[in-house]
Amino acid sequence: MIFIYHDYGGTHTTSLAAAYHLNKLPTHRKLTKEEILAVDYFNQLTASDMGKLIFRGLDEDGNPVYTVGKGNSKAVLPAMVHMASMLQDKFKNDEPIIFSNTSPTVPMMMSIGGFLSRGLKLDVIGVPFLVNGAQQCCRTIYELVLHTKDTAAARAATDSVIILDNQHFKRKRQ
Repeated sequence: MIFIYHDYGGTHTTSLAAAYHLNKLPTHRKLTKEEILAVDYFNQLTASDMGKLIFRGLDEDGNPVYTVGKGNSKAVLPAMVHMASMLQDKFKNDEPIIFSNTSPTVPMMMSIGGFLSRGLKLDVIGVPFLVNGAQQCCRTIYELVLHTKDTAAARAATDSVIILDNQHFKRKRQ
């Protein structure tokens, strides 16, 4: 299986999801500021990184984990899904590709922090908002990762491309 976590910027909730997926974060408590800021690529990507698949590592089963930021484009995800389907058909690949949307987990604090830090380059103001937002939603992101893995395992035999919009995580994030 190939896992791809996606959202608007590809640097906050996707980074946390990839870190949880790769067992790099504790799952039994709220994350500390230091743990959040130490996550690979957390608050590091810029607009020039939109649409780039970023390899995060191999999970415990040897499955590659990637993240991608979509930016304002409504075409990035459909294009990636179409490309994945086309390549699987062309090369007779039976390895499922899972696209999991982390956007529903984003609390308002994280949106504000991301805009201030990434958009306006005001890290001194934005980062505290980001950390607070990450602490608010870290449990929900972990649950989203578990859901992604479980759904992938259940559907792998029948679906070559799996798209999870994860909208049911919106009400869990607060």
